[in-house]
Amino acid sequence: MYDSIRGQCYAPQCNIHENTEVVYLLPEEIAALDLIDIQQLGQEEAALRLGISRKTIWRDVHEGRRKMADAIIHGKVIVMQECSKRGNGACPKLNLTLCPKIDGGICPRPIGVFEHTDDPSSDV
Repeated sequence: MYDSIRGQCYAPQCNIHENTEVVYLLPEEIAALDLIDIQQLGQEEAALRLGISRKTIWRDVHEGRRKMADAIIHGKVIVMQECSKRGNGACPKLNLTLCPKIDGGICPRPIGVFEHTDDPSSDV
């Protein structure tokens, strides 16, 4: 779903230095920002779609917004970071049977919590 922005970055157009700081947006922050700020879902519905708690989605949105504000105000580069587990098949964004854990691990996702389809005509 977010493959079009994977690995992209955004940088200030003026006064760029070699040592310009970088802010990394994580996949879960991008997904949370999309659902809440772009698709305008409530926290409860967005959390349900991602199979996470409301507390977790609030933290992801808050952290994503903080990082973007920091980059804009301080002229930092924004990098859309990829899932660190993509290479070994354990990326929760690619394998819907897995849930990300705060400590970087993964756990099984309950069946039916998050339905996903690549069909744009689908309502899911």
